This record gives sequence, structure tokens and C-alpha cells, in this order.
Amino acid sequence: MTPPTGERRPASSTAIAVGAQISRRREQRGMSGAELARRAGLSKATLSQLEAGRGNPTIETLDALAIALRIPLTDLLARDTDPGPVFVPGTDLAHGDVGRELLRRISSGNSLEIWRLRMPPDTHLDGVPHATGTTEHLLVSSGRLTAGPADTPTDLHPGDLLAFAGDAPHLYRTGAEAADVTVVIASPIIS
Repeated sequence: MTPPTGERRPASSTAIAVGAQISRRREQRGMSGAELARRAGLSKATLSQLEAGRGNPTIETLDALAIALRIPLTDLLARDTDPGPVFVPGTDLAHGDVGRELLRRISSGNSLEIWRLRMPPDTHLDGVPHATGTTEHLLVSSGRLTAGPADTPTDLHPGDLLAFAGDAPHLYRTGAEAADVTVVIASPIIS
């Protein structure tokens, strides 16, 4: 079933994580998208879709990418090795439908805190960097918010999720409307 025009499709957290790994490993190797696509036998458009987290690659495709990147296949499937930012856009839901989407897995070994952040219109808040290795996850319930790393904030809408390194300078900013946001802070457990 194809969603109506303008409707956003549910994002797969697995596809987003794999896409982030492909992009990260390609950049670490100093390769252009065109070069990686050529070495893996893919079109540039296919690689672009995969890196954007909008693809559904076969094992053979992932294997070809891993070989072209000179890394084990499992490296492309690793999660939470990069604290982000990871942006998962909100999705539309047809009236009467029930929606259930995995937005993000958080690896074990973390202490989790769940906060509700409510900000009035035209408000700016600088986030104080947390302990090393901390990741913040923001899920916008209502309103609009610009948030994330201070140097690369993201515009968020209701239903959007953003995960980013909370151990660096970050910010939260509203415009003309208030925002209601669930914040999950995952910090490493210190033994």
C-alpha cells in the first residue's frame, strides 16, 4: 500500500543505523560516494538511498559494501558506536490505524533517565554537556523545536526523534509555538 502524497513513511531504525555505518566508514576511508558505489558494483543512487537509511539492502549488497570498504560485514551492522546525531523523522498515520515503530535501540551498560521537557514559545536553552559517552534522545510530542549539537542543530516536528552526543555543547530552541518533548538521557554506568 502506497501512502498518500506528502505522507512520510515509517523509518526503520535498522536501515538508519546501517546507513550511518556505511556513510561513516566511507568517510573514514576518504572515499567519495561515487567511488564506493563503483567498487561495490552499485549505482550512486542506490548507495545514496542506503546511506540515508531509506534502503532495504540484501546480505549480498552489504557484503559487497563491506568488501569495498575493507571491513568485516558485522561492522556495518554495529549499533550505537556513533552517538549521532541520528534523525528519525516522524511518520503519518491513517485515521483509525494503530502505529507501532521501533525508533532506537539503546545498548546495555547505560543508566537511563526519562525527562519531559516543556518549552514556551521563543525560548532558548543551552544544554550543559553531560558525562563522556552520554547520548540524548529527543522525541517531540507537540510543537516545533530546533535542537541538538550547538554547531549542527536540527529542526524537529511532532513525531520526530533526534539522538545526539550529550557530552558536547548542545541547545534547545523554540520559535512561535511551544514544544513538549520526551528526553531520554543514556549515560555510561561508571563501575
